[in-house]
Amino acid sequence: MGSLGPAVSVSMAKAVGGQQQQQPERGTFSCGFRMPLHYPRYRKTDYEEMPEWRIDCLLREYGLPVAGDVEDKRRFAMGAFLWPSQY
Repeated sequence: MGSLGPAVSVSMAKAVGGQQQQQPERGTFSCGFRMPLHYPRYRKTDYEEMPEWRIDCLLREYGLPVAGDVEDKRRFAMGAFLWPSQY
């Protein structure tokens, strides 16, 4: 037997009390952190040269805060995604 899948679970949610309950997206947690399928494979030099809009997209993709100036965002992204030996 296979899984019921998202279509069945949505229709079942509508059937319960006539209201659709908000279901969290797959891969999300209550804290807002999301783990996409692939871990970013950027080097330190990539982050240093990356335009601000790309850093914003990367941080949003993982549900991480996108606040501060571009240098704050770069430091945050490098701290979040680089191993200590790469930093």
